[in-house]
Amino acid sequence: MTKCVLFVFCSLCSLYQVLAQDSTRITTNFKDTVAVKPDTSYWQRSFSGGVNFNQASFSNWSGGGVNSLAIGGAISARALYEKEKTSWDNTADLQLGYVTQLGNTRKAADQIIIISVLGHKIAPRWDVFVSGTFNTFFAAGYRYDKLPADQTRLRVSNFFAPAQLTLSTGIAYKPNDWFSLRMSPIAPRFTFLADQSVRVRQLANGTYVPDVTQKAYGVEPGKSVRTEWLAFQLQAALNRNLTDNISLNARYQLFSEYTHLDNINHRLDFLLTAKASRYLSTTLGLILLYNKDFSPDLQIQQTLAIGLVYNLSSFKKKRDAQKADAPLPGRF
Repeated sequence: MTKCVLFVFCSLCSLYQVLAQDSTRITTNFKDTVAVKPDTSYWQRSFSGGVNFNQASFSNWSGGGVNSLAIGGAISARALYEKEKTSWDNTADLQLGYVTQLGNTRKAADQIIIISVLGHKIAPRWDVFVSGTFNTFFAAGYRYDKLPADQTRLRVSNFFAPAQLTLSTGIAYKPNDWFSLRMSPIAPRFTFLADQSVRVRQLANGTYVPDVTQKAYGVEPGKSVRTEWLAFQLQAALNRNLTDNISLNARYQLFSEYTHLDNINHRLDFLLTAKASRYLSTTLGLILLYNKDFSPDLQIQQTLAIGLVYNLSSFKKKRDAQKADAPLPGRF
């Protein structure tokens, strides 16, 4: 009997040592026992994709109307690496939409924005970081008004025309999980113009015509790249779940060369999402852009869409000291 007890005790000790050496834990699922390795990748990922569709047709309708078809898609993805004091946050926001009326198809929405931020915590609410921000369009864009009588459209943008890449380094203030403020005293920016046909000129009568000798998006004639070396950038991001079904995501960017403080660029991205069900949502998007190199006036893009949405996330929910129901990390 003593030998049996000693044998069982030694066996349990051996099993404990094996489990301690192997980074697995035993999980019981009803009648099955499964060995599951804990996640040590330090990565958290999220994906959100949606499709919006709108269609209208008329036949012998006395009230009048135009047959139309509109379709758009949006994808938002995020990958966040966190280990001890180091973090690497990567986000991508993609959007493209078209509308067709009377046989004419026009672009309704177009956006590519990719942001990558590598940070290291130096204090409870402060990080030092380096980041890269890239934005451009998927497809060619046209203007349809203020054109000569013999012209129906005029190309004013395209893929990589323009495209902007901003590299920055500085200090970030992160008081909680849903707000951050990044200040970059060193933020060189590169503006690319791969399609020279987007250069246009306005005539005395107010109409626009193509002219490759004109400056476009700050890029001088005959060149395809503009470099702004000595510049400052400020970025603020807010990602908050207002309720269980309504979320607010906002991002503000300020950029300026030190030698041209009279030309400060401002951009505000605003997105409000309300979920009607697991796969149905309504989104309200607003983009405000003020950049004298693009236009002397304030540029506004507003979208309202109802459509199908699919979400997938491995982000861990964190508690907010100010609110019991803490938000999941947002888009920006």
